[in-house]
Amino acid sequence: MAIVTINQGESIESALRRFKRKVMTEEIIKDAKKHAFFIPPGQKAKLKSALARKRNKKKGRMRPTAPRD
Repeated sequence: MAIVTINQGESIESALRRFKRKVMTEEIIKDAKKHAFFIPPGQKAKLKSALARKRNKKKGRMRPTAPRD
């Protein structure tokens, strides 16, 4: 749980920015979205393999090629 205490003389906007940053680092929103709905095991496996393909494709693009002689 993200808790932010407002310091004396601190504006609400800066406290809100600190709160948003803390929520992002603790990945609270990501975890809430993950548990928001049920995914059947078969669909979860398809999603996992699709993400793996996407990740491998991205790695392949970023790899520099050797110079040809």
